[in-house]
Amino acid sequence: MSTSPAGTGEAVPTLPLAATPAPLGPKPPKNPWLALVLSLFPGLGQVYNGQPAKAFVFFSGWVGSIYGAAEIDPFPFAFLIPFVYLYNLIDAFRTASLINARALGGLPTPEEEAFESPLWGGSLLVLGLLLLLNNLGWLHLAALARYWPVALIVAGGAFLYGSIQRRREPPVHRGPESSTETRDGSVL
Repeated sequence: MSTSPAGTGEAVPTLPLAATPAPLGPKPPKNPWLALVLSLFPGLGQVYNGQPAKAFVFFSGWVGSIYGAAEIDPFPFAFLIPFVYLYNLIDAFRTASLINARALGGLPTPEEEAFESPLWGGSLLVLGLLLLLNNLGWLHLAALARYWPVALIVAGGAFLYGSIQRRREPPVHRGPESSTETRDGSVL
């Protein structure tokens, strides 16, 4: 405490100025733990993260695995139930963390989000068509049960091919936002 003159000769006690709190940094837009908790019901964490297509794929994969285990063949589909469920949890947490890192300036925003690519829509279209043909009796999915590893081979080949193609591409120089530089380095 300090004293200050009050004009009449007596000292008036004054309190020190309260320390102002340091300004907090920007609040992250997504809470990874909330995304994880919401994903206890598959797809809700992805909806929270703003990824409805991915949410629909996770929910459909989870329900489809349960349906497949009950109606088609227990072996591959029963294995897929916990895989889809756990991957859903991990993905929601990881994606919320990436969204926060991008929002706070830690990571550049990718040009196209792979999880919202046309491949998701195409795979849902094919899956829906197969299930419809099975329900109409024109296709018997139980007879195709022995060929399910072919889907894993095709998916693995597609992932491997995409990974090799991305490694062959030269990295894109990301300059300031007002830059008119193209992928090949030329300026417009």
